Amino acid sequence: MQTLGETLRIWRDRLSPVDVGIPSAGGRRALGLRREELASLAGLSVDYVVRLEQGRATTPSPQVVAALARALQLGTCERDHLYRLAGLAPPSPGLVSDFVSPGVQRLLTRLGEIPLGVFRADWTLIRWSPLWAALIGDPAEFPADRNLIRGVFGLTGARALAHWPVVSEYGPDVLDAALVSDLRAAAATYPDDPELAALIADARAGSSRFAELWATGAVGVHIADRKTVQHPVVGPITLDCDVLTVPCADLRIVTYTAPAGSEDAGKLDFLRVVPAALP
Repeated sequence: MQTLGETLRIWRDRLSPVDVGIPSAGGRRALGLRREELASLAGLSVDYVVRLEQGRATTPSPQVVAALARALQLGTCERDHLYRLAGLAPPSPGLVSDFVSPGVQRLLTRLGEIPLGVFRADWTLIRWSPLWAALIGDPAEFPADRNLIRGVFGLTGARALAHWPVVSEYGPDVLDAALVSDLRAAAATYPDDPELAALIADARAGSSRFAELWATGAVGVHIADRKTVQHPVVGPITLDCDVLTVPCADLRIVTYTAPAGSEDAGKLDFLRVVPAALP
């Protein structure tokens, strides 16, 4: 049977750079992804990817395996096989999933020219576009906790995912209520997920606002908003914020867009082409 390292090399070699949003360029010696490209997509160090492929690291965490599966655009059977090669049990269907199907990943790659973030059912950010990072701050700087619930409700030890202020035109109450209602729906869908239960318990104990909203018993989903980002380089930029759902995977895809030709669209274009100007 192939080892974990051998399997990673085979799957890395078969994946086209174009499918993950890397422009095709002449002179590439590797047909598939380079190690550094896989490492960047998975949020890992190149050295760790090398050690995994060489068999010098054999016990990656579930979080690392999940990140590699997303980066390699694996289907569910291959994802589960990767978990088993790492000596781990595949994710249970009764738990909140961070699985993104290959088809959805290709769609996200093609939508990468807009600010876009992908959240699990518990509102943990698992993927984002470069323009998302340029618009509100790079989530890579918050590796310990990328959960929006913890950030919005100011739970102890949590750091907000946004570097710059993001203000809804409807005020904070609407977003707060929508997030809590959506989380309640997730709790009903995944009653046996310990991480989700812990998140809700922490939020009820650590935020009186969350506890108040939770007590109302409302159930719903967060769909759309209009928000202004107070960006330190381009100034205030007002955008339509929409939440697209992927039912089978139970993901929330958050997008920010502006009307073509508008001043706000011009500011997005600036952030897209001049990332070096960012603080």
